[in-house]
Amino acid sequence: MKTRAATSPRLARVERWMPGVRALRTYDRSWLSRDLIAGIVLVTLLVPQGMAYAELAGLPAITGLYTTVICLVAYALVGPSPILVLGPDSSLGPMIAATILPLAAGSEEMAIALAGMLALLVGLVTVGAGLAKLGFIADLLSNPVRTGYLAGLAVVIFIGQLPKLFGFSTDADGLVAESAAFLQGLDMTNTWALAIGLVSLGIILGLKRLSPRTPGILIAVVVAIGLSVALDLASRGVSVIGVLPQGFPLPSFPAVPVSDMPLLFAAAVGISLVAIGDTISVSGGFAARAGYEVDGNQELAGIGAANVAAGLFSGFAVSTSGSRTAVAFQSGAKTQLTGLVAAALVLLMLLVVPGLVQAMPQPVLAAVVIAASISLFDVAGLRRLFRIRKTEFLLAVACGLGVMFIGVLQGIVVAVALSVIYIFKRAWAPYSAVLGKTHDVPGWHDIRRYPDAQQVPGMLMVRWSAPLFFANANQFRDRIRSSWPPRRRRRSGSSSLPSRSPTSTRPPVRCWLTSTSS
Repeated sequence: MKTRAATSPRLARVERWMPGVRALRTYDRSWLSRDLIAGIVLVTLLVPQGMAYAELAGLPAITGLYTTVICLVAYALVGPSPILVLGPDSSLGPMIAATILPLAAGSEEMAIALAGMLALLVGLVTVGAGLAKLGFIADLLSNPVRTGYLAGLAVVIFIGQLPKLFGFSTDADGLVAESAAFLQGLDMTNTWALAIGLVSLGIILGLKRLSPRTPGILIAVVVAIGLSVALDLASRGVSVIGVLPQGFPLPSFPAVPVSDMPLLFAAAVGISLVAIGDTISVSGGFAARAGYEVDGNQELAGIGAANVAAGLFSGFAVSTSGSRTAVAFQSGAKTQLTGLVAAALVLLMLLVVPGLVQAMPQPVLAAVVIAASISLFDVAGLRRLFRIRKTEFLLAVACGLGVMFIGVLQGIVVAVALSVIYIFKRAWAPYSAVLGKTHDVPGWHDIRRYPDAQQVPGMLMVRWSAPLFFANANQFRDRIRSSWPPRRRRRSGSSSLPSRSPTSTRPPVRCWLTSTSS
């Protein structure tokens, strides 16, 4: 990497808020080939996912491509991570649709304007959080609650996409109503649409499992377009994308009724929580893997700038994509030039060959979204919670049910409320353990999990998994009293522990406290 040259105070201030300027000034030309290749690979995901997630948000497919281009450019200038990829996201789509569709009342133009204003508000919230150094607010969604929220969202997305996969449409709102409408509409199934959708879904899921590095979405799209042309699926009743509008929109401020602003702002706060959580977790994870450091508050400014730009260019709210970032990372991306290359290629398609994907069947987009919803459902994570901590598993289930049966937007409120309750409970009555030593495993361990562990005579060692403060002081006192005196060493051939009499004389307590913050 080149040594950074001395900079003027003015340039230093610009680079502080626009890290992309510094990256351009210090760019190492040896990285160019890697960034170009990674950008070309990345665009194969951006086009089908951008269109699919736009429709998931209740918007025309073309808006997903507008959003993809402009958010990549904005983040490349303001975002601090060299490889993070932003764009339309499957977890935000249902939240956007739930907000704008009731207000749009069937008007596509109004839906686009509402989505643009929602993106602007999300951008302002996240930029404000970054300026105020509030990156920690992502912790309002604890990991168990977040797992449950995404699992519930996965079910909602899956059910909502089934009619499109089967080649028909329904007009229902809510998981129960959508499920009933789908079952009632099965007699309208288009066999050709279902076949092409299942083939596409099989390719995507099969290659993801057998060969994760293979671009399964690209292969599915190419195969589907080829079959669509060869079999003339459009004449067989299968909906296709059609020719996309040529060109790119000019920046404009979305005009929406003032009366809609309170609901849009409330939704923007919920969407911002999800976007911030995604960004902080994905950014931190890839920073650790790639060996660089990221300023969390600058990350919020970066994602905020991307949302503001999307709102001004007929787009919608965006978040960080872990899957697309992984593709860029595995393809050798070194800097945000990867995102700029991908954005330039998508823009070139819109300007020169907008008919490139006109024969793409709509069921393929449903297959892309369904595959994404399956990835949101963390079965291994839920199984681990059930095995290790039943309380956290129940919290995850409660949050998931809230999303499914109360609503997507209401579900984020349920998620935050459950997280706050969970955090308070963990601080007030945390997990605690009396520790002992065993010959089989090095270190000190919970005597309940290791019945053969031996305690030091006359000493009590306790693991208290929270900071000790006034609210849990009585809990800690009772834990110490209930565990004293330490159990005696077992005699040879004895399997029982000596009984404790509550009235027995208690010798003075010597207690070492080990505390871990949760």
